[in-house]
Parts: sequence; structure tokens; C-alpha cells
Amino acid sequence: MTAIDSTQQIIPDLSDTLLENLSTAILLLDHHLLIRFINAAGEQTLAQSAHRLIGEKFTTLFEHSSLQSELLQNVFYKSQGFSDAEVSLVPTDAAPLLADISASPIIIEGDTYALIELRRVDQQRRISQEVIQNAQQTAARDLVRSLAHEIKNPLGGLRGAAQLLQKELVNNDLNEFTGIIIEQADRLRNLVDRLLGPQQLGQRSEHNIHRVLETVRQLVSMEKSEDLALVPDYDPSIPEFPMDPEQMQQAILNIVKNAVEALEGKGTITMSTRITNQVTLKGIRYRLAVEISIVDNGPGVPLELQDTVFYPMVSGKPTGTGLGLSIAQTLAAQHNGRIDCSSWPGHTEFKITLPIRKD
Repeated sequence: MTAIDSTQQIIPDLSDTLLENLSTAILLLDHHLLIRFINAAGEQTLAQSAHRLIGEKFTTLFEHSSLQSELLQNVFYKSQGFSDAEVSLVPTDAAPLLADISASPIIIEGDTYALIELRRVDQQRRISQEVIQNAQQTAARDLVRSLAHEIKNPLGGLRGAAQLLQKELVNNDLNEFTGIIIEQADRLRNLVDRLLGPQQLGQRSEHNIHRVLETVRQLVSMEKSEDLALVPDYDPSIPEFPMDPEQMQQAILNIVKNAVEALEGKGTITMSTRITNQVTLKGIRYRLAVEISIVDNGPGVPLELQDTVFYPMVSGKPTGTGLGLSIAQTLAAQHNGRIDCSSWPGHTEFKITLPIRKD
């Protein structure tokens, strides 16, 4: 058991063995929200030792937290416990985590403390979210395809009729109106084609992902403002692996363009690559995979859009079509990969995970 020191035992009557062998993180906070006790699972969850955590203020450990501070205060001032599901916590020196948190007031030697239970749910949520997202995207794509089919047929007839009418018109001044009909019909046809998106994987070959990323960076650099920085952070040890380079370029370009628009011409976009091991994608375990991260320091994705950001026609921009990220996710899926999004104010990361080796 860990305490402030050997003369001030905060929890003198609880079994060290019981607390240290719990898989749930247990913390004890005083009324200043200082950590007075943390078990081994808590150290692992927060990726810091008890020696560093004891005496630290719980709320200052995180760069971002979706937990309302009033809930913690109520434990002390109203003796009111709480439970909060899927709380987003971003430790200053560790990876973001998602956790279910519950707190209860506890009286020890006349003083009130908050007993915090923190259980990570990242993996479970990722699996369930992937299953739900795949099902909903499939349903959305089927609906869009049905609508697109119904739209394209009369649209083709409308365009053909306008062309025939244009040939029969004696007054050339009226050609302007038939031209508008043809132009708008073509625009709608292109929109429908974009809604349908790529239907199948293109030609796959061994390719270097960094060449794809550099092509995207060059394309965006030609249009970006001077106050926007595109920073590469590549792992040169990543091997070539099978992909359709044009489709991967499109997927990454869609994400980077979203980041550029979110930053409104000012900020930093970091494009990084890393190797990761033992990853499950679409129910298949891969020994080796690559993670391509696009990180920007913009305002973040609105909370209400974070669960639906990859769905067709969902956009946080007034003039957006909501197709870019949907198409990117479809392209990643066709490469047996996926795209995950994590976002809070000042940090948005889209992470593309692609398999390299199964064995």
C-alpha cells in the first residue's frame, strides 16, 4: 500500500493484497482533490508511478478531461457520489484513455475523502463502435446507392432532352438556358458519383507509404497559407506493403484537407507514421501494422459529431457535403484497415491503421 509517509496512514485497515490485486484503478482524493492513495491498477491506467502521483492534484494530471469538476466537488460538499460513463481523459504525459468513473464519499478519521473507481473501456468501445459503424455505414451506403440509382436515370433523360432541345432551337440566345440545364445535370451526376464513392479496390502493389504522404504534403503545400505548417514525422523503418497508392492518397488527402479547413489557414498539421504490433482489424489479428496519424491543433471535432463523423452527408461545416471522411473510411476498409478519430479542443487526430503482416 502507498501512503503519504509511514506515519500518516490514510487507509490503515484495508488489505494491501486486496487493493493491489484489483483490476480496477482505485484512487483516494482529499478535499483539495490531491491524490492520497492509488493502487497498482491506477498506476498502470495513468501510466505513472504512485511515487509521482501521491500529492498531485487529480484534475491537473490531464491536458483534457470531459469529467465535470462540479461532480467531484459535490462528493465533498454534498456527500453525493456519482457515476459517469465513457469519460475522455488525456493525461499530460501519456496516451488518451476512455474510462467509466464512479466516486463515493468516505469518512476516515473524521475527514471526508472521495473514493474513485476508474475502469478503462477503450478496447471494448473500439470493438463495439467498429461493429456498429460498419453496420451503419453499410446501411447508409445501400440507401445512397438506391437513391443514386433513382436519381441518375431521370437525370440522364433530362440531360438528353436538353441536348435535343438545344439542337432544335432557332434562337441562339435560348441556348444559354439549355446550357444551364446540361451543366446542372452534369453537376448532379458528379455529386451522385461522389456519393457512391469507390466501389472496389484498385490495382494493389508494394508501395512506400511515405511517398504517398509526401505527394499529399506537396499538393496541400501549394494551396496553404504561410501561417499553416505541415510537419512530417515518419518512421523510416516501415516497409513497403500492398496498397493502391492512388486510393490511399485520396483517403489521406481528404483527411488533411479537413484539417486545413478546420485550422482556417493558421496552425500546425503533423503527419506521422509508426509501426504497431498485434492489431485486430475486422476480426483478424495482424502481427504488424502501420499507423498513419494526421494531427492538427485546431478547435476539435464537435462532441455531437464524433460518433458519426465518418457517415455520408455528416459535416460540421455549413457548406460541407460530408463525403470526404466517409470516402476515406471506405478506402481504408477496402485495404482491410480502419480510421479512428480522437478529438478535444486544441487536438484532433485521425489515425489510419493498415495491416502489413498477418503472421
